[in-house]
Amino acid sequence: MHFQGLTVLAGLLVGFVVGLTGVGGGALMTPILVLLFGVAPHMAVGTDLLNASIMKVFGTAVHARSQSVDWQVVRRLALGSLPAAGLTLVWMGLTGSASIKDGFLIHAVAWVLLITAAGILLRSRLQRVGLGFRLNQAERFKSLQLPLTVLAGAVLGVLVTLTSIGAGALGTVMLVYLYPLRMNSSRLVGTDLAHAIPLALVAGLGHLRIGNVDYGLLVNLCLGSVPGVLLGSMISTRASLAFLRIVIAGTLSLVAVKMLVS
Repeated sequence: MHFQGLTVLAGLLVGFVVGLTGVGGGALMTPILVLLFGVAPHMAVGTDLLNASIMKVFGTAVHARSQSVDWQVVRRLALGSLPAAGLTLVWMGLTGSASIKDGFLIHAVAWVLLITAAGILLRSRLQRVGLGFRLNQAERFKSLQLPLTVLAGAVLGVLVTLTSIGAGALGTVMLVYLYPLRMNSSRLVGTDLAHAIPLALVAGLGHLRIGNVDYGLLVNLCLGSVPGVLLGSMISTRASLAFLRIVIAGTLSLVAVKMLVS
């Protein structure tokens, strides 16, 4: 394994953004690996998933220490995401999709990036809609909260396993709608990071089994992403993130367009 300074730097920057906002793991790292470093898309997805599972352990530890993880919500999401990830991996193996064609995967990543960008921009509006539902139809809202959280987890499980994208940005958007009263910014990031650990690990180990992981690349990413996510997580409780989210959404949209037209 060779030390790759630019790869470590990319891991550091993405890890910092993930720790700060809960957003941007796969959404930033997978396109960086594919477009800037020329990594094959299936290898980028598999390697990034394992990197995310390692990196987010450290970020979650910081948030757990400050009591900004809602473990009940983590369990509800995992009830949907882990079986969905497992079934997606089985489907990939049975249909020969383990080595998905690069063109298909690039387009899949691009579309998920566009959905992610839209979710980031609409997050505040969705939170207001969820809050109105919660206050005006409290009993009905509570009766739907558990099944909708499990369903949200299942959607994330499929998307993350196929593209490594969605656990952060889409997960936080779903949570602000489903839990508009109990999710402040810090708790949202901590809860999302905690849920992403088992999901990324299950999906990453599945990709490892089918040969979609570059070990040298993984080590270099971890060298940067672990200190990055620790730093971001330590500042997340006292940072203003609205402008940063807009920048991330704009960046993801531009990257998605580039991937679609390339």
